[in-house]
Amino acid sequence: QVQLVESGGGLVQAGGSLRLSCAASGSIFSIYAMGWYRQAPGKQRVMVATITSDGSTSHADSVKGRFTISRDNAKNMVYLQMNSLKPEDTAVYYCKITARPMGVLTPVADYWGKGTLVTVSS
Repeated sequence: QVQLVESGGGLVQAGGSLRLSCAASGSIFSIYAMGWYRQAPGKQRVMVATITSDGSTSHADSVKGRFTISRDNAKNMVYLQMNSLKPEDTAVYYCKITARPMGVLTPVADYWGKGTLVTVSS
């Protein structure tokens, strides 16, 4: 079993900062890509930022220059530093990893956390 737990969400004023964390635990053999996604009320879930196992990153145009994704492979953690937050960043933020669990011939799969709410007030 692979579990993901996000933390760091909350209420912040526009222009403020938050740092989201996601801890992966369980019977994990290897983690490949890690990423953050968000879903605003009434909208579809969209990619915010992703990072590969070798540290290559990709950020959505809407957050470039404001958000930064990073990871700690030794701790199986992924982070999202969010600066200059805007009301339109309000959403539930989800962590996703692509990983291979322990076990013979277990397939690589995507795993999601339950999300953490970020609310940015104007």
